[in-house]
Amino acid sequence: MTQTSQRELELMDAEPHPWHRYVALGDSFTEGIGDPNPDSPGGYRGWADRLAEELSRSQEDFAYANLAIRGRLLQQIIDEQLEPALALAPDLVTISAGGNDLLRPGADPDHLAVKLDTAVGRLAESGATVLLFNGPDVGSTPVLSAIRSKVAVYNEHLRTIAARHDAIIADMWSLRQLSDPRMWASDRLHFSPLGHHTIAIMALEALNVPHELSPMEPAPLPNRSWRSARAEDLVWAREYFVPWVIRRIRHKSSGDGVSAKRPTAAPVFGIGVPLGSGDALTGGAILNHQSQGK
Repeated sequence: MTQTSQRELELMDAEPHPWHRYVALGDSFTEGIGDPNPDSPGGYRGWADRLAEELSRSQEDFAYANLAIRGRLLQQIIDEQLEPALALAPDLVTISAGGNDLLRPGADPDHLAVKLDTAVGRLAESGATVLLFNGPDVGSTPVLSAIRSKVAVYNEHLRTIAARHDAIIADMWSLRQLSDPRMWASDRLHFSPLGHHTIAIMALEALNVPHELSPMEPAPLPNRSWRSARAEDLVWAREYFVPWVIRRIRHKSSGDGVSAKRPTAAPVFGIGVPLGSGDALTGGAILNHQSQGK
């Protein structure tokens, strides 16, 4: 018996998960930035879409909304997404918030945790299962390593918050694969398609949900000379870092004028389209597009 057929048998024998309506809250991480896909609503797929696709396989009436918007700070996520999320009456909620705050000078992880605790409490009181993402270990990343200590402090608060409200932790800090540079997009701030895929697997396992996703082997890193590495750094600074700094100075955000890619809870796949097929993603995008009245 092959490994694939063994997995198929395990999936057939597994009990279906209990969730029927999933709502994702957050910023660019949850929106799926770094994982472009023209067939996905908003042009990005990401770990949350992958999670929803897998959850939909064993629930015919499964619906999914994604309210995340790039660039959002923690308070903005609470102010703009919490009540709309509750209005959708989800039984599963994922929330990842605070990362953009920690990037800013003077960010206080203790203060951020107090805000997040209140939001998670509201979600938990609704009866929904809450999956709470902590931050990855960014010690080996060239851009984010400066905030590693703040991320670590914030993560400890998140564990306390999860325990207080009976939430589940999606533990990105322990996901050592994320230290591989191939897990990160070219902007060095967001995850690549490989990173989003890896995180989706971790989230499914945190929820104890059998799934069809397999770990992906990244392509080998090319050999680079010091000169080529330096040239890449200069290109990155010009294309990503300088525009980011200018937005901070002008008090602008990459999410200005951007709306949630899935503001209403809708099926992930099109009606009658086989699950997991290429057309299924397109069908889901069309269905969601129509539900928004566009």
